[in-house]
Amino acid sequence: MKKLFALVLALCLLCGCAAMAETATNEITWEQVAPMVEAGNVAGQFYTFDQIAMAIWIPEGLAPAELPGEEYIGYFTPTDGSEGAVAVCYVDMKGADLAAYKEEVEKAGGTEIEDGTVNGLPCITYTLAEQKTGCVAFATEAGYILEVAIAPIDSEEANMAASVIIASIQPVTAE
Repeated sequence: MKKLFALVLALCLLCGCAAMAETATNEITWEQVAPMVEAGNVAGQFYTFDQIAMAIWIPEGLAPAELPGEEYIGYFTPTDGSEGAVAVCYVDMKGADLAAYKEEVEKAGGTEIEDGTVNGLPCITYTLAEQKTGCVAFATEAGYILEVAIAPIDSEEANMAASVIIASIQPVTAE
């Protein structure tokens, strides 16, 4: 826990510096975050989702679990039995782009909605406050939305851990 807290503090500093940058969108890359993860000795591993050619880093203490529905392609829960999950969904939005999905998120009660870029991929981030859930969504060329939801986001530490997971989302290139 102390390692994750140290990583959280370092990430806060990084985010503070990034906020001072004169960019129009929020941008984050794994290259910015990985050195802090390594320096903080925070263990985890990348999981690859072949059906969407994407990889996501999941911290130690979360393990793959049974998928709760057909739109889920990944679901990770705490190994200690506590509440929480990281859900990876791939939803057919009938060709909706991020702007259209953003409108749907607003209608559904999403807050703190922001445009951004994660590892070069345009996205939106938002919060579902009642569910204490932080989300990031990407539109795909196939007309689907890739969404990663992380809960609970109920503390600074949890919020920053979610930021690290989000920063890890990246395309996998064929070798």
